[in-house]
Amino acid sequence: MGVYKKLGWFFKQEKKAYITGISFLILVSILQLLPPRILGIVIDEIKQGSLTKIVLIKWLIILTVTALTQYLFRYIWRMNIWGTSAKLERILRKRLFDHFTEMDNSFFQKYRTGDLMAHATNDLNAIRNVAGGGILTFVDSIITGGITITAMMIVVDWRLTLIALIPLPLLGVASRVLGSKLHTRFRKAQAAFSHMNDKTQESISGMKVIKTFGQENEDVEDFKLKTAQVVSANRKVYKIDSLFDPVMTFIIGISYILTIIVGGHLVMTNAITIGDFVTFINYIAMLVWPMFAIGRLFNILERGSASYDRVEGLLQETSKIVENPDAIQTAIKGDIDYTVEKFCYPKSSAVVLQDIHFELKRGQTLGVVGKTGSGKTTMFKLLLREYDRYKGQIRYGNTDIRDYSLNALLQHIGYVPQDQFLFSTSIKENIRFADQELDQSAVEHAAKLTAVHEDIMEMEQGYDTLVGERGVSLSGGQKQRLSIARALIIKPELLILDDALSAVDAKTEEAILNALKHERSEQTTIIAAHRISSVLHADEIIVIEEGKIIERGTHLELLALNGWYKEMYDKQQLERTTEGGGD
Repeated sequence: MGVYKKLGWFFKQEKKAYITGISFLILVSILQLLPPRILGIVIDEIKQGSLTKIVLIKWLIILTVTALTQYLFRYIWRMNIWGTSAKLERILRKRLFDHFTEMDNSFFQKYRTGDLMAHATNDLNAIRNVAGGGILTFVDSIITGGITITAMMIVVDWRLTLIALIPLPLLGVASRVLGSKLHTRFRKAQAAFSHMNDKTQESISGMKVIKTFGQENEDVEDFKLKTAQVVSANRKVYKIDSLFDPVMTFIIGISYILTIIVGGHLVMTNAITIGDFVTFINYIAMLVWPMFAIGRLFNILERGSASYDRVEGLLQETSKIVENPDAIQTAIKGDIDYTVEKFCYPKSSAVVLQDIHFELKRGQTLGVVGKTGSGKTTMFKLLLREYDRYKGQIRYGNTDIRDYSLNALLQHIGYVPQDQFLFSTSIKENIRFADQELDQSAVEHAAKLTAVHEDIMEMEQGYDTLVGERGVSLSGGQKQRLSIARALIIKPELLILDDALSAVDAKTEEAILNALKHERSEQTTIIAAHRISSVLHADEIIVIEEGKIIERGTHLELLALNGWYKEMYDKQQLERTTEGGGD
């Protein structure tokens, strides 16, 4: 019953609906007692020869009214109990989704997507069953069963009732033992389902790679293994689950045997009538569901408890990014003073950034170049407050960025990462993702700035073209340009392009950079790139190697140093010359 205590907040919140539902459920249970009793009375009247047509019609009318009333009452309790349980699922789903949006990178590194999906689907469904089917079976097993037993004692015979109930203690013992095992096995089954979900999501997302390397058969075999593990874990659950019904049937069978032996003797000795005996047998039949409900109740509660613990475990996770209670709500504006003396990723002692310092005036452009893995993206992660624990200080407008609210900071930074993500909707909706109220002209303006407007117009449905999951229908260059347009649509105070032009040709790159320079003359821009041509126009360029700045200056100043920058520039110039004259 611990899960009911855990969900106490919800039952308190929806107490009116549950009181109404349970009340009508009890009324239905009381009304169910009438048909067996009426049947017993009719049988006794037949035996005595006192049953008349008028009396029979009277009993039939009572039975009809009872049936119609039960129908109405059942509708009311179902609407209040089942309908309210759906609210719980909605509340928890929203709470879980909101929690996901508040979590930092560490959380999503710890939990895989498929696992989180399993929590948001299977687990929430199991919890909803506690507030719906769980309440129903609880009332049926305890209250309805209690009402039926009381009627058996009062209406028929208390001695026969006590004899028939002798096997019931066995029910409690069996339910406790089986329920405990079910809880453990169900947790393992849910975990196996999460792993299969992970595999499914990963395979679908990486299908192009799987096909490219010809690994379809191997991937199918891996999926079969995950599926087999789910089946195996669920079989262990069902082995325990399937024991409930036979145990209940066995216990009820014992009750029937005792009832027939003792009840038959009472009829023979005229202690009870045949009608009483028939009524009692029907009451025993009515006890079948409450007794089965006890087994089902333990099943629902154990599944719900295991799922609630899993969901609660997620909700207990806290983000390492914590807003200052007195955080500044005013949008960021001004110069950037970036000073990071040392940064290591959580649970790692490896220094990723060291002695990184630069100042960037508002309206200027900073270029960042370096080898893959040199630390360029990590620099941006700190600027975006994906990690707050580092030695140093990053100031925006003479204020530490950790003193701003996340909205004041992030809603005014346009970030285009190396791995662009597009939503499975139209091009227009992707571009205006940050502001769905923007009109067509604003969307087209952003697309023209990123030199993707002509590409879009060549498509059959233009800006209404669906891009497919993660933009699967578009080329790499088109996805990059759409991502930049999406970032520009909010007119960000700071625009960060993290190697976001790698898939476009030199001519298109030049057109985009010229448009950005003209459009963003009063806003700050940071461009990280492998191609030197992407940062030629920058007011300052820094070269990162192994998390440190090894060179800095303008394009001409860096060429004069005859260091890494000049070496890469000369190499890339040679490559462009070779490609241009290759025919």
